[in-house]
Amino acid sequence: MKTGSRAMAWLFLAPTVVGMGVFTLVPIVASVLLAFFRWDILSAPQFAGLANFTELAADPTVRVAFGNTIGFVAVAVVLQLGVALGLAILVQERLPHWLRVFFRSAFFFPLILSAASVSIFMKYLFNEQFGVVNWLLGTVGIPAVPWLTTPVGSATVVVLVYVWQNFGFSFLLFLGALASIPQETYEAASLDGATGWRKHRHVTLPLISPTTLVASVMAIINALQVFDQPYVLTRGGPGDSTRTAVMVIFETAFQRLEFGKASAIGVVLMLVIMAVTALQFRLSKRFVFYQ
Repeated sequence: MKTGSRAMAWLFLAPTVVGMGVFTLVPIVASVLLAFFRWDILSAPQFAGLANFTELAADPTVRVAFGNTIGFVAVAVVLQLGVALGLAILVQERLPHWLRVFFRSAFFFPLILSAASVSIFMKYLFNEQFGVVNWLLGTVGIPAVPWLTTPVGSATVVVLVYVWQNFGFSFLLFLGALASIPQETYEAASLDGATGWRKHRHVTLPLISPTTLVASVMAIINALQVFDQPYVLTRGGPGDSTRTAVMVIFETAFQRLEFGKASAIGVVLMLVIMAVTALQFRLSKRFVFYQ
């Protein structure tokens, strides 16, 4: 590559590289270092060694928050991917092209909305006294459900709102993967007697497995960092039933001014994300098939 071309390439790359360094790499390094200090932003940081991490193990709120987060991920990700894949198969196989275009936009639209504004709107919809959801249930004789005032109801609403707003991205990934499968493959499978569920089990799922891996990795990473929906809908309640790891980071840092401890929680969450992602890629060797 000529010197001028190399310089031009670096010139175009510079804004991205500088932006990632300043707004991504530097905060990550600072958070990791801050996890070993006690700092309330009003006084000078004091080195604490591993004290912040040992306190986390004895903090019941942190343990409950991580447990809630893992439970949320297990339910929300399965629902998100299941709904996205089911709708993608339905739209790809049953609808004409112009309707596929419409549903691509319709299902993706919630993702571009503010999670906070969507959660505020949903909070009114699921209100026990005057919410539309309970009104609709009442029209068929079902008594009002305390959606946001019981642990099970609150967790259900948080999962439903999160999945509704986020499944559109997975839907687009699956729709693109389905469109790339040659029709001749299905015709050959039909000749072998594969129809309905067997066709999808033995043809569709293996052929879109690389996309499934990408969708699941991204879905799990995003779900592990859930914050907006539980914070706006329930503030982590009732009790700690919907409190998540990122909510504890926010409360520890900006309400109790324990920035060192908050950074330690963030480091633990980062390690959990890295471990889960590494495990997914490790297991992918068994179920991902590349053409």
